[in-house]
Amino acid sequence: MATTEAAKFKKSDLIPIPQPPDYHPEIAVSPAHDGLHFWQFMIAGSIAGMVEHMAMFPIDTIKTRMQVLGSCPIKSVGLRQALHSILKSDGPAGLYRGIGAMGLGAGPAHAVYFSVYEMCKESFSRRWPDNPAGHAAAGVLATVASDAVFTPMDVVKQRLQLGSGSPYKGVFDCVKTVLKEEGLGAFYASYRTTIVMNAPFTAVHFATYEAAKRGLSGVSPEIGGDERLVVHATAGAAAGALAAAVTTPLDVVKTQLQCQGVCGCDRYVNGSIRDVLRTIVKKDGYRGLLRGWMPRMMFHAPAAAICWSTYEAGKSFFQELNSDDRSSRMT
Repeated sequence: MATTEAAKFKKSDLIPIPQPPDYHPEIAVSPAHDGLHFWQFMIAGSIAGMVEHMAMFPIDTIKTRMQVLGSCPIKSVGLRQALHSILKSDGPAGLYRGIGAMGLGAGPAHAVYFSVYEMCKESFSRRWPDNPAGHAAAGVLATVASDAVFTPMDVVKQRLQLGSGSPYKGVFDCVKTVLKEEGLGAFYASYRTTIVMNAPFTAVHFATYEAAKRGLSGVSPEIGGDERLVVHATAGAAAGALAAAVTTPLDVVKTQLQCQGVCGCDRYVNGSIRDVLRTIVKKDGYRGLLRGWMPRMMFHAPAAAICWSTYEAGKSFFQELNSDDRSSRMT
């Protein structure tokens, strides 16, 4: 009988191939993109965002002080002078003023950010996985969604970062006071500017990150193939530094809008980007548009390295968890 069956298929194009005993085709498909569920992307992104911003918060405080001082009747200052001013007026604790607002905003915002990015990246890059335009477009859509969540807490965070001269006692006092005196719109006064800034920032960031990651894979296949920590950290740092340098002028505008009317800073009538740019150039020259570029790059290079390596580590954890779960169901 066995000989007859073998002869039957000997000249056929359809040769039967035996499958291993533990093969189960009905559960061989990954649950989602990269083998992860939507909620797993959100958790990994949330943890990555919080670790990133908490670790680099003092540098962000210095950058904020440098960018708002030019609006007040004070000369622009350098990084060392800004740090000395914070330590003199508020002590070391002044470097962390507003970190509570950052914690409340960074987690949910980054959960939205990375989950939207992963879903859009899969959709845009389905036919061409290494498509930089697809990565950039996915990043832009991700930042539009996440900034809607993060901008109100970013306003609170920056106002508290102004130090003891700020009229707010804490996060909830700031929220209550701004709602009472300026209305809900004050929390989104900089949203348009934030989108205009973060769209090119994110496009440059994600395109650079994916390209750098592929480049590192080509130089060191044994490292890049395994997608080790060093690959994500290096690619993330390069992406963060380049994106930060390109978008510093718009970040100055954003800070001006979020801190307007506080500590003697200018208040803008219509809040247009052109109006703010004109005021900055008039008071501080074109160099005013680059105020805070050094701490901004010092923030985003290591922050992006921390964020991407933490995010990819979180994804790897969930991938192993899902793999173990599938294995247990197969046995």
